[in-house]
Amino acid sequence: MARDITISSRELSPFEQLVLELVCEGKSNSLIAKETSHTEKVIENTVSRSAQVFGIKSDVDTNLRVLLALAYRTHYGDQAFDKLSVECSHHEIGPDGRSYCNRVSH
Repeated sequence: MARDITISSRELSPFEQLVLELVCEGKSNSLIAKETSHTEKVIENTVSRSAQVFGIKSDVDTNLRVLLALAYRTHYGDQAFDKLSVECSHHEIGPDGRSYCNRVSH
């Protein structure tokens, strides 16, 4: 099932961006709460509000955190993914010596 995910109402606040970067790293709400010195409830609310910004609704068939991480990475880039130090399977070194992903979108 295709999802229509867009930034519809506003940009994310810096705190929402921080929380979603940590979500993209695969961290639990509990760990995010400890790392940001907030309660789990604050993190849960932040994740929920962020999902609303992207127009993602939770239901029995939707993994909200996965769709939210994908939407965040699409809109804000892959910085959080890059922090995982997982090399892309399409990774190559270009003629200029810089690393890049040679994956071609189809």
